[in-house]
Amino acid sequence: MRVAAAQARPLWLDPAATTRKVVAWLENAAAQDVELIAFPETFLSGYPSWLEHTGGARFDDAAQKRAYAAYLEASVEMSGPELTVITEAVQDLGVFVYLGTTERATGNARGTVFCTLVAIDPVAGIVSTHRKLMPTYEERLVWGIGDGHGLRVHQAGAARVGGLNCWENWMPQARHALYAQGEELHVSVWPGNPHNTADLPRFIAREGRVFSLAANGLLGLADIPADFPLRAALEEAGVADYCRGGSAVAAPDGTWVVEPVVDEERLVIADLDLAQVARERQNFDPTGHYSRPDVFSVEVDRRRREASRFRD
Repeated sequence: MRVAAAQARPLWLDPAATTRKVVAWLENAAAQDVELIAFPETFLSGYPSWLEHTGGARFDDAAQKRAYAAYLEASVEMSGPELTVITEAVQDLGVFVYLGTTERATGNARGTVFCTLVAIDPVAGIVSTHRKLMPTYEERLVWGIGDGHGLRVHQAGAARVGGLNCWENWMPQARHALYAQGEELHVSVWPGNPHNTADLPRFIAREGRVFSLAANGLLGLADIPADFPLRAALEEAGVADYCRGGSAVAAPDGTWVVEPVVDEERLVIADLDLAQVARERQNFDPTGHYSRPDVFSVEVDRRRREASRFRD
């Protein structure tokens, strides 16, 4: 099975332009016989990198409010035109996609942005929308807390595939929920810091006896539009690069198939021998012959959480 990480720069807070870039990269991947491609965390429409460099936790700050409003307006609805176009491209090209998005909820949570990993199947279309279970540190200032609705594994070509956002890959219960569904390829998506993927993709591969694909992004000051409310503050902070990549692929024995790639915008492609998964499970299957369901009881709630439910 041929897989790829799209180590790319978004057109930050420009969902229409980023959608066009996603489609172009899908076409490139399909031309190279890629069967599954993963885009970085919140690639559509962008990671909130301003928070840690501009005092994002200042309460009731006017500039931070304007920045959040711009971020909210650039986020996308799951039924919106951006996902419609991308889903049609996926169906035309036959490539399974994991796409990191900034999701604007509808109904109850219209004013909230979720960090959502969207899985798109070439036949069935969108098959899951996984909202990040717990935003990390300052991310909680702009993202809502997710739920277990998207903790699902899908058949993509010859492999059973699941995915998680960034630091929730550190959560043992979340990984366990995917392993327990027969996961063979684990997709982790990240904003793009090489230190995040120096060790964890290899650990996940060895723990789950799965292939582990990490998709990281690129983002710098030059990518931030001049009219963003905190652009001047970012310039004063003097940080040129916020996200530097680090996409990688690890095998089920914990060795690198592709070591982390840094500071380069390109498709990171790997050919996987899925038979290796079965070989490595000879001595360890974390939710099979090496589990102890008589000792440990695990229940996963996959209901979508809403503030209100209406009955008319």
